[in-house]
Amino acid sequence: MPTSDPPAPAPRLLLAVDAPSLLHRNHHARVASGLRDRGGRPAWALHGMVRQILEVIDQFAPDAVVFGFDDRTASVRTETYPAYKAGRRVKDPALVDQLQRSAALLDALGLHTVTPAGLEADDVSATAATWAEAAGWGCVIVTSDRDSFAHISARTRVLRLIDGGVNASPLLNPARLRTLYGIAAEHYLEYAALRGDTSDNLPGVPGIGEKTAPVLLSQMGSMRSVWADIDHCAGANLVAALDSYCEEEGLRRIGPGLLKRLTAPGARERFDFNLSIMSGRTDLDLGLTPDVPGTPGLLPLDPDRVSQVVGYLGVPSTTDLALRVLTEPPASYDDGPRSAPEAVVVQER
Repeated sequence: MPTSDPPAPAPRLLLAVDAPSLLHRNHHARVASGLRDRGGRPAWALHGMVRQILEVIDQFAPDAVVFGFDDRTASVRTETYPAYKAGRRVKDPALVDQLQRSAALLDALGLHTVTPAGLEADDVSATAATWAEAAGWGCVIVTSDRDSFAHISARTRVLRLIDGGVNASPLLNPARLRTLYGIAAEHYLEYAALRGDTSDNLPGVPGIGEKTAPVLLSQMGSMRSVWADIDHCAGANLVAALDSYCEEEGLRRIGPGLLKRLTAPGARERFDFNLSIMSGRTDLDLGLTPDVPGTPGLLPLDPDRVSQVVGYLGVPSTTDLALRVLTEPPASYDDGPRSAPEAVVVQER
């Protein structure tokens, strides 16, 4: 009888976690619980983050997990732009305490943390996506922020943890990103630079917001094409393309007005500046050595360490979950989680 070739092995999966964003979200969501670890210190944000990541690992079965952290002692972005993230509320001391302890807890567990000098967790996520692409792995970035949408690709998806927990959070790939924002994944960073980011205190290009920017990018392809047309054709092709689109859609003309906004004093400089601040570093040393057994971040983990470290948080059900999902070899990656998130379609907020 004819024999068929065995199926090709599925790509391995890297889970890249934006730890500060999850700690912030869990702090505000769980502060009323007042949970403390066995040493009597605040633990609700730590426990919430660990619990969510255990649930994600249970569903995606990654081969390795890396946690990105912000350097809390220095910031190259703030040195470039002193108003970066200005206006944010002063952090609750209990949150600060848990932020400071979180990396040590994860390292003790046997997972892998990266705190890049002068940089942020999003730079770790950006590098993780690049590393996975080069290594032939898949990548899922876990975050509660939109910054990581810029890293979505054929190999990298973003699980954005929002209200409702893991099972109610959207898993974004290029097709879903286009459905939500009307733009290709490779143009999300340009979209964000046009729109700006109020949470980071980065104003957008005046007059170009979340509705106009996708139309501009979808009709012109990229901002490089936009600036080239303005420089060499005085924006004639831009105006023609946008007005043709509006005519087809039955909308009022926006070409001349949009051209005026793009050529206003400071508009291009604002876009270029936002792009430089928002761009994540992709060349960090993550310290991942997947071919070396026992290297930090590779699953499975040592059961005794898992029991001791997670058990210190004082929630037996979470310790049981950790022992189940962290101490067994990961299942093969099949381009999807085991349950709900793949099917969830949630309107972004």
